[in-house]
Parts: sequence; C-alpha cells; structure tokens
Amino acid sequence: MRLGVVYNCRMGVKYNVNEKFFDSWNTRMAYILGYLYADGHILNAPYMRGKYVSVTSIDRDSIERIRDWMASKHTITKRASHWENGNPTYVLRIGSHKLYDSLSTIGMYPNKSLTVGLPDIPLEYFMDFVRGYFDGDGCVYLEKITRKNGKIRPRKLNVIFTSGSKKFLDKLSVSLHQITRVKLQKTLRSWTAFQLRYGTNDSINLFKGLYKNRKKGDYLERKHEIFEEFFAIHKRRSGEDG
Repeated sequence: MRLGVVYNCRMGVKYNVNEKFFDSWNTRMAYILGYLYADGHILNAPYMRGKYVSVTSIDRDSIERIRDWMASKHTITKRASHWENGNPTYVLRIGSHKLYDSLSTIGMYPNKSLTVGLPDIPLEYFMDFVRGYFDGDGCVYLEKITRKNGKIRPRKLNVIFTSGSKKFLDKLSVSLHQITRVKLQKTLRSWTAFQLRYGTNDSINLFKGLYKNRKKGDYLERKHEIFEEFFAIHKRRSGEDG
C-alpha cells in the first residue's frame, strides 16, 4: 500500500494517508464510502488552497476505524454538542486533492445532503456500502411492551435508513429489495428528512446481509448488539455466519 503525504497548509504539518484508498473497490473501501455518504462531506476550499474530506460521528470508535483503515495519521477533533446534555461529536478531516477527486469521480460532491444519488456499486460490495451507511445514518430499535407482571419484553425489531435525499433512498429501496429480498418500501417524509422503514422480518433479512461473514471490528458494535438482543430473547437464529 502506497501512502501519500498530505500537508496541512495552515500549520505546516504533514500527515500520511492512503491517497489511493478510493481508487479500487474492496470491503473496507465500500464501508467507508457508505459512511461518508451518511455522515461525511467533501469541500473544495480555494481560499485555503485545499480540498478536504471530512467525516463526523458521535461514535469515536467509528471515526478511529475509518482513520485506521485509511492509514491516516490525522488528528480526530472532539466538539461539544450544541444541545444541553447532548453527545459530543468527533471529526476527522483530511486535506487531499487526490482523495477529493477520487470521491468526486464516484459521485460525491460538496453540499450533497439533499440531492445526492446512490452511486454505482459492484454487487459483491453493495452490502458493505450499506453497512457503512447504516452505521452512519441508520437506526435499529426494539419496540417493547410491558406485560401484566411488569416485565418489559421486546415485541418488534425495526430498521430505519435516513437521508436528506429522497432520490438516494428511492434507489436504495429498490436495490435492497433486489439483493436481500426485503419488501419494496416507499420513501417516507419525516420531520427533517426522508426515511425507509423496515419491520421485523425485513430487519432480520437486512441483518443477514449487513453482517454475514463480517467480524467484530468491521461494524459499529452498539447497533449490532440491538439485533443480538432481539435474537437472544426470541430464540431466533440470526443467520449471521451462514
């Protein structure tokens, strides 16, 4: 793997990063691309003589995973929440003309959130892309009921994908239907964005596609654990390894 040296022009500091990371498809490249489509952006800043790739998350381990996989030595910045008692966010910003141009070729562009489409992804890496997007801008939760004896029991498993771009989710719905055989879902308008929502059976099928042959360290654990809680309580097989 060849590393490029990227300079921080404002501070005169240089950092290593794999500038060819997005030039060829593989599992990790597809995952990070999906994460960037969810919680990342690219910026062309002529006034700073730079082009930048940034990714943001409340999960520091996700940002560290991305930095490690890209062989980056860039600093992760912690930012306080604008909301009282809110979670801080972690930001990784990489200045690189090469990475910017590679992502532009794939289909990313500045200020993409409301208009971006689903890029062309090789079939074998499609669910890696979706797993990255899900870790960035997806949600899994259990609907719970309280029984007469006071015990709380999960009732339904739900998966939601959120985006500011209806075009992106419309295409994602069709692709997931074709690849994982989940039901074809209509893109719904939420308060601030658009959503795809899947019920229990479809969520189980999505789980199988998202995590099959993947190991700990390849995904955001706290979301994976919610699926596992459902399977443990309902004694259902996840199908993760087969």
